[in-house]
Amino acid sequence: MDNFIFNAYTKIYFGKGMIKNLPEAIEVHGKNVLLVYGGGSIKRNGIYDEVKTLLSECKIIELSGVDPNPRIETVREGVRLCKEHQIDVILAAGGGSVIDCAKVIGAGYYYDGDAWDLVVEPNKITEVLPIVTILTLAATGSEMNKNAVISNMTINEKLGTGSMNMIPQASILDPEYLYTLPAIQTAAGTADIMSHIFENYFKKEEDTFIQNKLAEGLLETCIKYCPIALKEPENYEARANLMWASTLALNGLVGAGKPGSWTCHPIEHELSAFYDITHGIGLAIVTPRWMRHILNEQTVGKFVAYAKNVWHLPEMTDPFAYANAAIDATEEFFKNCGIPMTFSEIGINEEHFEVMAEKAVRIGGLGEAYVPLTKEDVISILNMCL
Repeated sequence: MDNFIFNAYTKIYFGKGMIKNLPEAIEVHGKNVLLVYGGGSIKRNGIYDEVKTLLSECKIIELSGVDPNPRIETVREGVRLCKEHQIDVILAAGGGSVIDCAKVIGAGYYYDGDAWDLVVEPNKITEVLPIVTILTLAATGSEMNKNAVISNMTINEKLGTGSMNMIPQASILDPEYLYTLPAIQTAAGTADIMSHIFENYFKKEEDTFIQNKLAEGLLETCIKYCPIALKEPENYEARANLMWASTLALNGLVGAGKPGSWTCHPIEHELSAFYDITHGIGLAIVTPRWMRHILNEQTVGKFVAYAKNVWHLPEMTDPFAYANAAIDATEEFFKNCGIPMTFSEIGINEEHFEVMAEKAVRIGGLGEAYVPLTKEDVISILNMCL
Protein backbone atom coordinates (compact mmCIF):
# COMPACT_ATOMS: atom_id res chain seq x y z
CA MET A 1 0.00 0.00 0.00
CA ASP A 2 1.40 3.37 -1.01
CA ASN A 3 1.67 6.27 1.47
CA PHE A 4 -1.33 8.59 1.56
CA ILE A 5 -2.89 11.52 3.42
CA PHE A 6 -6.64 11.30 4.08
CA ASN A 7 -8.53 14.32 5.39
CA ALA A 8 -12.32 14.25 5.07
CA TYR A 9 -13.37 17.48 6.73
CA THR A 10 -16.73 17.97 5.01
CA LYS A 11 -19.54 18.08 7.57
CA ILE A 12 -22.28 15.79 6.24
CA TYR A 13 -25.92 16.40 7.18
CA PHE A 14 -27.54 13.16 5.98
CA GLY A 15 -31.23 12.28 6.02
CA LYS A 16 -34.79 13.55 5.81
CA GLY A 17 -35.29 17.21 6.56
CA MET A 18 -31.61 17.88 7.25
CA ILE A 19 -31.84 21.10 5.26
CA LYS A 20 -32.98 22.63 8.56
CA ASN A 21 -29.26 22.84 9.37
CA LEU A 22 -28.57 25.12 6.40
CA PRO A 23 -28.36 28.38 8.42
CA GLU A 24 -25.76 26.79 10.72
CA ALA A 25 -23.73 25.54 7.75
CA ILE A 26 -23.86 28.90 5.92
CA GLU A 27 -23.75 31.64 8.51
CA VAL A 28 -20.50 30.50 10.11
CA HIS A 29 -18.89 31.80 6.91
CA GLY A 30 -20.85 35.02 6.46
CA LYS A 31 -24.10 36.54 5.22
CA ASN A 32 -23.39 37.20 1.53
CA VAL A 33 -24.28 34.04 -0.40
CA LEU A 34 -23.96 33.09 -4.05
CA LEU A 35 -26.66 30.50 -4.79
CA VAL A 36 -25.61 28.36 -7.76
CA TYR A 37 -28.07 26.00 -9.44
CA GLY A 38 -28.97 24.44 -12.78
CA GLY A 39 -32.07 24.36 -14.94
CA GLY A 40 -34.63 25.15 -12.27
CA SER A 41 -35.49 21.76 -10.78
CA ILE A 42 -34.84 23.17 -7.29
CA LYS A 43 -37.74 25.55 -7.89
CA ARG A 44 -40.05 22.71 -8.89
CA ASN A 45 -39.15 20.44 -5.97
CA GLY A 46 -39.34 23.12 -3.28
CA ILE A 47 -35.64 23.37 -2.39
CA TYR A 48 -35.38 26.93 -3.71
CA ASP A 49 -38.23 28.25 -1.55
CA GLU A 50 -36.85 26.44 1.50
CA VAL A 51 -33.40 27.95 0.96
CA LYS A 52 -34.86 31.45 0.66
CA THR A 53 -36.88 30.96 3.86
CA LEU A 54 -34.04 29.45 5.89
CA LEU A 55 -31.56 32.10 4.74
CA SER A 56 -33.90 35.07 5.07
CA GLU A 57 -31.25 36.90 7.09
CA CYS A 58 -28.70 36.55 4.30
CA LYS A 59 -28.13 38.49 1.10
CA ILE A 60 -28.53 35.95 -1.73
CA ILE A 61 -27.18 36.51 -5.24
CA GLU A 62 -28.24 33.90 -7.79
CA LEU A 63 -26.39 32.17 -10.61
CA SER A 64 -28.72 29.79 -12.46
CA GLY A 65 -28.51 27.77 -15.66
CA VAL A 66 -25.44 25.66 -14.95
CA ASP A 67 -25.20 23.07 -17.75
CA PRO A 68 -24.86 19.30 -17.16
CA ASN A 69 -21.30 19.65 -18.47
CA PRO A 70 -20.57 23.00 -16.76
CA ARG A 71 -19.11 25.65 -19.04
CA ILE A 72 -16.20 27.94 -18.32
CA GLU A 73 -18.39 30.89 -19.35
CA THR A 74 -20.68 30.18 -16.37
CA VAL A 75 -17.68 29.98 -14.08
CA ARG A 76 -16.48 33.37 -15.31
CA GLU A 77 -19.90 34.90 -14.65
CA GLY A 78 -19.92 33.41 -11.16
CA VAL A 79 -16.49 34.85 -10.40
CA ARG A 80 -17.70 38.26 -11.59
CA LEU A 81 -20.74 38.09 -9.30
CA CYS A 82 -18.65 37.02 -6.32
CA LYS A 83 -16.26 39.93 -6.74
CA GLU A 84 -19.01 42.47 -7.42
CA HIS A 85 -21.08 41.47 -4.37
CA GLN A 86 -18.23 40.53 -2.02
CA ILE A 87 -19.56 37.02 -1.57
CA ASP A 88 -18.64 35.18 1.66
CA VAL A 89 -19.83 31.66 0.84
CA ILE A 90 -21.12 29.75 -2.19
CA LEU A 91 -24.19 27.50 -1.88
CA ALA A 92 -24.38 24.92 -4.67
CA ALA A 93 -27.83 23.32 -4.93
CA GLY A 94 -27.80 20.54 -7.51
CA GLY A 95 -25.74 17.64 -8.78
CA GLY A 96 -22.06 17.33 -9.50
CA SER A 97 -22.07 19.80 -12.38
CA VAL A 98 -23.43 22.58 -10.18
CA ILE A 99 -21.01 21.75 -7.37
CA ASP A 100 -18.03 21.55 -9.75
CA CYS A 101 -18.93 24.92 -11.20
CA ALA A 102 -19.20 26.40 -7.69
CA LYS A 103 -15.79 25.05 -6.72
CA VAL A 104 -13.98 26.73 -9.61
CA ILE A 105 -15.94 29.93 -9.05
CA GLY A 106 -14.75 29.85 -5.45
CA ALA A 107 -11.15 29.45 -6.60
CA GLY A 108 -11.52 32.12 -9.28
CA TYR A 109 -12.55 34.68 -6.67
CA TYR A 110 -8.94 34.78 -5.45
CA TYR A 111 -7.33 34.69 -8.92
CA ASP A 112 -6.67 37.75 -11.05
CA GLY A 113 -6.42 35.95 -14.39
CA ASP A 114 -8.93 33.94 -16.42
CA ALA A 115 -10.65 31.11 -14.54
CA TRP A 116 -9.77 28.63 -17.32
CA ASP A 117 -6.16 28.90 -16.11
CA LEU A 118 -7.25 27.18 -12.89
CA VAL A 119 -8.66 24.26 -14.85
CA VAL A 120 -5.58 23.81 -17.01
CA GLU A 121 -3.13 24.44 -14.15
CA PRO A 122 -4.60 23.39 -10.78
CA ASN A 123 -1.39 24.44 -9.02
CA LYS A 124 -2.55 28.05 -9.52
CA ILE A 125 -5.46 27.48 -7.13
CA THR A 126 -4.75 29.09 -3.76
CA GLU A 127 -7.59 30.19 -1.51
CA VAL A 128 -11.17 29.15 -2.29
CA LEU A 129 -14.40 30.67 -1.02
CA PRO A 130 -16.20 28.28 1.36
CA ILE A 131 -18.47 25.85 -0.48
CA VAL A 132 -21.69 24.40 0.97
CA THR A 133 -23.78 21.97 -1.06
CA ILE A 134 -27.33 20.65 -1.21
CA LEU A 135 -27.12 17.45 -3.25
CA THR A 136 -29.90 16.56 -5.71
CA LEU A 137 -28.24 13.79 -7.75
CA ALA A 138 -26.22 10.76 -6.63
CA ALA A 139 -23.37 10.51 -9.10
CA THR A 140 -20.12 12.44 -8.91
CA GLY A 141 -19.22 12.50 -5.22
CA SER A 142 -18.32 16.17 -5.65
CA GLU A 143 -20.09 16.95 -2.38
CA MET A 144 -17.14 15.53 -0.41
CA ASN A 145 -14.06 15.74 -2.64
CA LYS A 146 -11.55 18.17 -4.09
CA ASN A 147 -12.34 17.59 -7.77
CA ALA A 148 -14.14 19.57 -10.48
CA VAL A 149 -14.60 19.05 -14.21
CA ILE A 150 -15.21 22.04 -16.49
CA SER A 151 -15.87 22.21 -20.25
CA ASN A 152 -14.56 24.74 -22.75
CA MET A 153 -16.64 23.95 -25.80
CA THR A 154 -14.97 26.61 -27.96
CA ILE A 155 -11.84 24.42 -28.04
CA ASN A 156 -13.56 21.03 -27.43
CA GLU A 157 -11.91 20.46 -24.08
CA LYS A 158 -13.34 18.99 -20.90
CA LEU A 159 -10.74 18.90 -18.13
CA GLY A 160 -10.56 17.93 -14.52
CA THR A 161 -8.97 20.14 -11.90
CA GLY A 162 -8.66 19.88 -8.16
CA SER A 163 -7.44 21.35 -4.91
CA MET A 164 -7.83 20.36 -1.28
CA ASN A 165 -9.15 23.88 -0.73
CA MET A 166 -12.13 23.11 -2.99
CA ILE A 167 -13.51 20.38 -0.72
CA PRO A 168 -16.94 21.55 0.49
CA GLN A 169 -17.15 22.69 4.10
CA ALA A 170 -20.59 21.12 4.54
CA SER A 171 -23.02 19.11 2.43
CA ILE A 172 -26.71 18.38 2.94
CA LEU A 173 -27.72 14.93 1.66
CA ASP A 174 -31.46 14.27 1.79
CA PRO A 175 -32.39 11.11 -0.14
CA GLU A 176 -35.91 12.44 -0.67
CA TYR A 177 -34.43 15.04 -3.04
CA LEU A 178 -33.73 12.19 -5.47
CA TYR A 179 -37.37 11.09 -5.74
CA THR A 180 -38.23 13.24 -8.76
CA LEU A 181 -35.16 12.41 -10.85
CA PRO A 182 -35.83 11.13 -14.39
CA ALA A 183 -35.02 7.43 -14.64
CA ILE A 184 -32.13 8.00 -17.04
CA GLN A 185 -30.46 10.36 -14.55
CA THR A 186 -30.73 7.74 -11.82
CA ALA A 187 -29.23 5.13 -14.14
CA ALA A 188 -26.48 7.36 -15.52
CA GLY A 189 -25.66 8.58 -12.02
CA THR A 190 -25.25 4.99 -10.84
CA ALA A 191 -22.96 4.26 -13.80
CA ASP A 192 -20.86 7.26 -12.77
CA ILE A 193 -20.65 6.00 -9.17
CA MET A 194 -19.61 2.55 -10.36
CA SER A 195 -17.01 4.01 -12.72
CA HIS A 196 -15.40 5.94 -9.86
CA ILE A 197 -15.12 2.69 -7.97
CA PHE A 198 -13.80 0.76 -11.00
CA GLU A 199 -11.11 3.37 -11.62
CA ASN A 200 -9.70 2.73 -8.14
CA TYR A 201 -10.53 -0.99 -7.86
CA PHE A 202 -8.63 -1.88 -11.03
CA LYS A 203 -5.22 -0.58 -10.01
CA LYS A 204 -1.79 -2.22 -9.87
CA GLU A 205 -1.30 -1.92 -6.10
CA GLU A 206 -1.91 -5.40 -4.67
CA ASP A 207 -1.83 -5.13 -0.86
CA THR A 208 -4.95 -2.99 -0.49
CA PHE A 209 -7.37 -5.54 0.93
CA ILE A 210 -9.52 -3.05 2.83
CA GLN A 211 -9.84 -0.64 -0.11
CA ASN A 212 -10.82 -3.53 -2.39
CA LYS A 213 -13.48 -4.73 0.06
CA LEU A 214 -14.87 -1.20 0.37
CA ALA A 215 -15.03 -1.03 -3.41
CA GLU A 216 -16.74 -4.39 -3.77
CA GLY A 217 -19.34 -3.48 -1.16
CA LEU A 218 -20.11 -0.18 -2.85
CA LEU A 219 -20.45 -1.89 -6.23
CA GLU A 220 -22.85 -4.42 -4.71
CA THR A 221 -24.85 -1.51 -3.29
CA CYS A 222 -25.24 0.04 -6.74
CA ILE A 223 -26.18 -3.29 -8.32
CA LYS A 224 -28.80 -3.95 -5.64
CA TYR A 225 -30.40 -0.54 -5.31
CA CYS A 226 -30.37 1.08 -8.76
CA PRO A 227 -33.03 -1.30 -10.16
CA ILE A 228 -35.15 -0.69 -7.05
CA ALA A 229 -34.86 3.09 -7.39
CA LEU A 230 -35.81 2.85 -11.08
CA LYS A 231 -38.88 0.75 -10.26
CA GLU A 232 -39.81 2.60 -7.07
CA PRO A 233 -38.53 6.20 -7.35
CA GLU A 234 -39.68 7.06 -3.82
CA ASN A 235 -38.08 4.07 -2.12
CA TYR A 236 -36.14 5.81 0.65
CA GLU A 237 -33.86 2.86 1.37
CA ALA A 238 -32.74 2.65 -2.25
CA ARG A 239 -32.22 6.39 -2.61
CA ALA A 240 -30.35 6.65 0.70
CA ASN A 241 -27.97 3.83 -0.14
CA LEU A 242 -27.24 5.17 -3.63
CA MET A 243 -26.69 8.67 -2.27
CA TRP A 244 -24.22 7.54 0.39
CA ALA A 245 -22.49 5.19 -2.07
CA SER A 246 -21.94 8.16 -4.38
CA THR A 247 -20.25 10.12 -1.59
CA LEU A 248 -18.09 7.25 -0.33
CA ALA A 249 -17.05 6.19 -3.84
CA LEU A 250 -14.99 9.33 -4.39
CA ASN A 251 -14.17 10.93 -1.05
CA GLY A 252 -10.72 9.34 -1.03
CA LEU A 253 -11.34 6.14 0.92
CA VAL A 254 -11.51 3.66 -1.97
CA GLY A 255 -8.49 5.12 -3.74
CA ALA A 256 -6.27 5.71 -0.69
CA GLY A 257 -2.82 4.18 -1.12
CA LYS A 258 -3.54 3.18 -4.73
CA PRO A 259 -1.49 5.37 -7.10
CA GLY A 260 -1.85 5.48 -10.88
CA SER A 261 -4.03 7.32 -13.38
CA TRP A 262 -7.63 6.59 -14.32
CA THR A 263 -8.64 5.25 -17.71
CA CYS A 264 -12.33 5.43 -18.65
CA HIS A 265 -12.84 8.97 -17.36
CA PRO A 266 -10.15 10.54 -19.58
CA ILE A 267 -11.63 8.70 -22.57
CA GLU A 268 -15.18 9.79 -21.74
CA HIS A 269 -14.16 13.39 -21.12
CA GLU A 270 -13.16 13.59 -24.77
CA LEU A 271 -16.55 12.20 -25.82
CA SER A 272 -18.33 14.86 -23.77
CA ALA A 273 -16.02 17.59 -25.07
CA PHE A 274 -17.00 16.84 -28.67
CA TYR A 275 -20.58 15.62 -28.28
CA ASP A 276 -21.79 17.08 -24.92
CA ILE A 277 -23.27 13.73 -23.87
CA THR A 278 -24.33 12.70 -20.37
CA HIS A 279 -21.15 11.71 -18.53
CA GLY A 280 -22.55 8.53 -16.95
CA ILE A 281 -23.91 7.27 -20.25
CA GLY A 282 -20.53 7.66 -21.91
CA LEU A 283 -18.85 5.84 -19.03
CA ALA A 284 -21.35 2.97 -19.18
CA ILE A 285 -20.70 2.48 -22.89
CA VAL A 286 -16.90 2.65 -22.62
CA THR A 287 -16.36 0.62 -19.44
CA PRO A 288 -17.21 -2.95 -20.57
CA ARG A 289 -15.25 -2.44 -23.81
CA TRP A 290 -12.24 -1.21 -21.83
CA MET A 291 -12.54 -4.24 -19.57
CA ARG A 292 -12.46 -6.60 -22.54
CA HIS A 293 -9.54 -4.75 -24.09
CA ILE A 294 -7.33 -5.01 -21.00
CA LEU A 295 -8.21 -8.60 -20.04
CA ASN A 296 -4.97 -10.59 -20.17
CA GLU A 297 -2.79 -12.97 -18.15
CA GLN A 298 -1.79 -10.18 -15.76
CA THR A 299 -5.29 -8.81 -15.13
CA VAL A 300 -7.46 -11.93 -15.23
CA GLY A 301 -7.02 -12.59 -11.50
CA LYS A 302 -8.54 -9.22 -10.62
CA PHE A 303 -11.48 -9.87 -12.90
CA VAL A 304 -11.99 -13.29 -11.31
CA ALA A 305 -12.18 -11.56 -7.91
CA TYR A 306 -14.67 -9.09 -9.41
CA ALA A 307 -16.80 -11.95 -10.76
CA LYS A 308 -16.74 -13.80 -7.45
CA ASN A 309 -17.01 -11.00 -4.88
CA VAL A 310 -19.24 -8.50 -6.68
CA TRP A 311 -21.45 -10.51 -9.02
CA HIS A 312 -21.28 -13.78 -7.03
CA LEU A 313 -21.21 -15.77 -10.26
CA PRO A 314 -20.81 -19.56 -10.08
CA GLU A 315 -17.10 -20.37 -10.27
CA MET A 316 -15.65 -21.64 -13.55
CA THR A 317 -12.49 -23.63 -14.20
CA ASP A 318 -11.46 -21.30 -17.02
CA PRO A 319 -10.50 -17.93 -15.41
CA PHE A 320 -10.95 -16.07 -18.71
CA ALA A 321 -14.47 -17.44 -19.13
CA TYR A 322 -15.21 -16.39 -15.55
CA ALA A 323 -13.79 -12.90 -16.14
CA ASN A 324 -15.78 -12.47 -19.36
CA ALA A 325 -18.95 -13.55 -17.57
CA ALA A 326 -18.43 -10.69 -15.10
CA ILE A 327 -17.85 -8.22 -17.94
CA ASP A 328 -21.01 -9.48 -19.66
CA ALA A 329 -22.91 -9.02 -16.39
CA THR A 330 -21.63 -5.43 -16.14
CA GLU A 331 -22.79 -4.59 -19.65
CA GLU A 332 -26.14 -6.29 -19.17
CA PHE A 333 -26.70 -4.40 -15.91
CA PHE A 334 -26.24 -1.02 -17.57
CA LYS A 335 -28.46 -2.08 -20.47
CA ASN A 336 -31.22 -3.29 -18.11
CA CYS A 337 -31.08 0.09 -16.35
CA GLY A 338 -32.10 1.71 -19.63
CA ILE A 339 -28.74 3.11 -20.67
CA PRO A 340 -27.95 3.05 -24.43
CA MET A 341 -24.91 0.82 -24.85
CA THR A 342 -23.54 1.84 -28.26
CA PHE A 343 -22.32 5.11 -29.75
CA SER A 344 -24.65 4.72 -32.70
CA GLU A 345 -27.63 4.98 -30.34
CA ILE A 346 -26.50 8.43 -29.17
CA GLY A 347 -25.37 9.80 -32.52
CA ILE A 348 -21.61 9.32 -32.29
CA ASN A 349 -19.50 8.01 -35.17
CA GLU A 350 -15.77 7.55 -35.71
CA GLU A 351 -15.19 11.06 -37.13
CA HIS A 352 -13.23 12.40 -34.13
CA PHE A 353 -11.80 9.15 -32.77
CA GLU A 354 -8.21 9.91 -33.70
CA VAL A 355 -8.06 13.35 -32.11
CA MET A 356 -10.06 12.20 -29.08
CA ALA A 357 -7.72 9.25 -28.54
CA GLU A 358 -4.65 11.43 -28.89
CA LYS A 359 -5.95 13.94 -26.33
CA ALA A 360 -7.11 11.22 -23.93
CA VAL A 361 -3.62 9.73 -23.84
CA ARG A 362 -1.82 13.06 -23.67
CA ILE A 363 -4.05 14.78 -21.11
CA GLY A 364 -5.31 11.75 -19.20
CA GLY A 365 -1.93 10.17 -18.51
CA LEU A 366 -3.03 6.77 -19.73
CA GLY A 367 0.54 5.54 -19.75
CA GLU A 368 0.28 5.30 -15.94
CA ALA A 369 -3.06 3.45 -15.90
CA TYR A 370 -3.82 -0.05 -14.61
CA VAL A 371 -3.00 -1.28 -18.10
CA PRO A 372 -1.13 1.46 -19.98
CA LEU A 373 -2.90 2.53 -23.16
CA THR A 374 -1.60 4.07 -26.37
CA LYS A 375 -3.54 6.19 -28.84
CA GLU A 376 -4.11 3.05 -30.91
CA ASP A 377 -5.50 1.22 -27.86
CA VAL A 378 -7.99 4.01 -27.23
CA ILE A 379 -9.09 4.04 -30.88
CA SER A 380 -9.64 0.29 -30.66
CA ILE A 381 -11.80 0.69 -27.53
CA LEU A 382 -13.81 3.48 -29.17
CA ASN A 383 -14.42 1.32 -32.24
CA MET A 384 -15.68 -1.46 -29.98
CA CYS A 385 -18.30 0.99 -28.72
CA LEU A 386 -19.87 1.65 -32.13
